[in-house]
Amino acid sequence: MPPLPTPRGALAPNRALSDLTWLRVGGPADWLFQPADVDDLSSFLRDLDPAVPVFPMGVGSNLIVRDGGIRGVVIRLGRGFNDIAIEGDHVTAGAAALDAHVARRAAESGLDLTFLRTIPGSIGGAIRMNAGCYGSYVAGHLVEAEVVARDGAVLTLSPAELQFDYRSSNLPDGWVLTRAVFRARRDDPAALAARMDDQIARRDASQPIRDRSAGSTFRNPAGFSSTGRADDVHDLKAWKLIDDAGLRGHRLGGAQMSEKHPNFLINTGGATAAELEALGDLVRARVRDHSGQDLTWEVIRVGERA
Repeated sequence: MPPLPTPRGALAPNRALSDLTWLRVGGPADWLFQPADVDDLSSFLRDLDPAVPVFPMGVGSNLIVRDGGIRGVVIRLGRGFNDIAIEGDHVTAGAAALDAHVARRAAESGLDLTFLRTIPGSIGGAIRMNAGCYGSYVAGHLVEAEVVARDGAVLTLSPAELQFDYRSSNLPDGWVLTRAVFRARRDDPAALAARMDDQIARRDASQPIRDRSAGSTFRNPAGFSSTGRADDVHDLKAWKLIDDAGLRGHRLGGAQMSEKHPNFLINTGGATAAELEALGDLVRARVRDHSGQDLTWEVIRVGERA
């Protein structure tokens, strides 16, 4: 690998990544860079050889790092990128701010971003994946997002430029989200707090929150998330297709499709990334054979196989 620029932030070689992901699997990164601020990130990417791969990593909540690790530079934002500010009906959040924290801070100011409360991960990942639940999505609230392009340019993107779709955006590989501005409608803070408490209770009752998982494993073929309403339709929900194929609780080594929610892939202890990914691919094949539906991975898989 070519020599790397010398940043002000932390730059660590051969850094293990398994302890930085919720599934606790995966090999090391050639380099892990934690920039001090946007200027540090911009300068580093500007001076970094364009041939060196870059992978922005959030809190690892929606990620399988393969056992062979990641070549190039993994960028992980931390302090300096997690501020939350409220002005009028706008909420500005650093990309490293946790979704749940942003929802709570907004609610305390009487602003409704409650859909973020039960979404695991940070704001950067939420934008990249157009995260959503209960009928609300990032695309419906985002005003603008600040990014650092692979060449170091600092840009501001509109929702139209991000071209949001269900569980996706068109943010180019190697570009790093650093900040976002959301617009939210006003509501009573107590009512918003009660709504979030209800969401937490429903999540805890239906999802394996105490297990090592990466959240929903596959996108819903229906093309939308659960609404949480009584009239919600489940026929083309990923969990229903997996359940109908007889795969609730199915295991492969230390990997398992959760008994509680079959669209959650969990590490029961000692699973490898290869086992988790192989189980996911087995589920996709069995569902295709059973129902004719193709499940698309929602969990990001990255890196080299061992």
